[in-house]
Amino acid sequence: MYIDVVPNRSSPPAILLRESLRQNNKIRKRTLANLSHWTPQRVEALRRALRGEFDQEAAPEPVCGPVFGVLYTLKQVADEVGLSAVLGKNLKGKLALFLTLARIAHQGSRLSAVRWAKEHAVAEVLGVSEFDEDDLYSVLTDLAKRQDKIEQALYKRYVKKHGSAPALFLYDVTSTYLEGEHNELGEFGYNRDGKRGKQQVVFGLLTEAEGEPLAVRVFAGNTADPSTVPEQIELLKRRFKAQEVVLVGDRGMIKSSGKQALAEARLRYITALTDPQIRKLLKRGTLQLALFEEKVCEMQGQGVRYILRKNEARARQEHHRVQDKLEKLQARVTARNQRVDCSSRCRPEVGVRQLQEWVKRHKVNAFVTLKLEDTKITLQIDAAARDKAMELAGCYVIETDVPQELLNAQTAHDRYKDLAGLEHDLRTLKSGLLEVRPVFVRKEARTRGHIFVCMLALKISREIHKRLAAAFGTTDTAPHGVTLKDALASLGRLCLMTYRVNASCAFTRLPRPDESQTRLLEALRVSLPQR
Repeated sequence: MYIDVVPNRSSPPAILLRESLRQNNKIRKRTLANLSHWTPQRVEALRRALRGEFDQEAAPEPVCGPVFGVLYTLKQVADEVGLSAVLGKNLKGKLALFLTLARIAHQGSRLSAVRWAKEHAVAEVLGVSEFDEDDLYSVLTDLAKRQDKIEQALYKRYVKKHGSAPALFLYDVTSTYLEGEHNELGEFGYNRDGKRGKQQVVFGLLTEAEGEPLAVRVFAGNTADPSTVPEQIELLKRRFKAQEVVLVGDRGMIKSSGKQALAEARLRYITALTDPQIRKLLKRGTLQLALFEEKVCEMQGQGVRYILRKNEARARQEHHRVQDKLEKLQARVTARNQRVDCSSRCRPEVGVRQLQEWVKRHKVNAFVTLKLEDTKITLQIDAAARDKAMELAGCYVIETDVPQELLNAQTAHDRYKDLAGLEHDLRTLKSGLLEVRPVFVRKEARTRGHIFVCMLALKISREIHKRLAAAFGTTDTAPHGVTLKDALASLGRLCLMTYRVNASCAFTRLPRPDESQTRLLEALRVSLPQR
């Protein structure tokens, strides 16, 4: 057998695999295969093999190349959720997609993303060869400018997929602290992270009822939660063209000003009441303490509906927590008295002040009194005050202006409880898988672009979680549940292999995935390329 190159006039020559045979004392040719579609390296390798050049040589040793499985799998999921098409096929669109996928698999700054890209098959998967951190910073600015259009395009895709626009939206706000002091949105405000003396930015996440992210907005760090609601109303009414809309927000979010703004926009709400608000309604007689039971109960008052429930498990937990605090306080008082008895230099009044600060910090000062009698500290507990303070343990009230014929009490209760899923996603954004913080940018547009990238990454990670849970279960319900981190670690072993025939001839292959990787790819509905 041999390789024959046959000229083809003005077209490329035909490359044929042939063999010679003798018939009736004549030498004839027979074509076995057409190799015109082969790469030159592959043709050259076969030609050398037919010549016998490898007969006395060992097979070429493969060289491990970049990681292929991680980026390729993430991109396939991004294609299916419509993100790749929305971001665009130009260079900035591809780099925006890279930033989104790298946020899931790597996190870190733009500079670290450039270093991470050198270990992964970015050129083979995304078609992007060379870029640096300045290119990625430029992409963040571009994403901030295009954010409204991208969100609207993804929302239209959601409506088309589900056949109708969502009628219920979840909204929650959180903050993330900054390490530096030069971020253009950085301000001092209510710090949820417990980082005193650090500036922060605030951002709100808007989702549909099942938690699918729809939009994210970034605010200065001193922005109060309720003041972010009007912008979400504007987003719903003008950007998403929503008509009948119910906005679900927690008790610190939708306050009187937010309710008024929602009413003016002809939107409805579901929220919860704070402990002082519940006690005020109990004092007025609008609500009765006996109505708080495990089963949902509904009351009407002041033009709104109140949905009452008592979580018995939470109530027991609250009582146990308070009892544990009292036991610890008693132990501290005893230890302080013993210390005063053993040391003449120990001042009992200092111990009283320290213990009173402890009582206030742990919020038991409503029924705990500390007194100093001679050198002894005594602890007094007002049982009646304690019972009064604990009467609402495990109790909560959900308030809504949605008519009963449109939403029954149990459904309204369940939709408010769906905020727990949104809070989980916010934790995923902040300090979990996607790690919004620390924020390594300073300019306002880049800050908005960074958090928008994190929201897009959340869309992909939620889809992957769904597919993994459907195939393997979750770690909460199945002993062998597979998390996204587990999947990425397994696919990270799937690398391209390069075989070098000689100095001018080499070819690259993707090894066959092992059993674990095969099951993961099947669960994620991802097929590896044939070539």
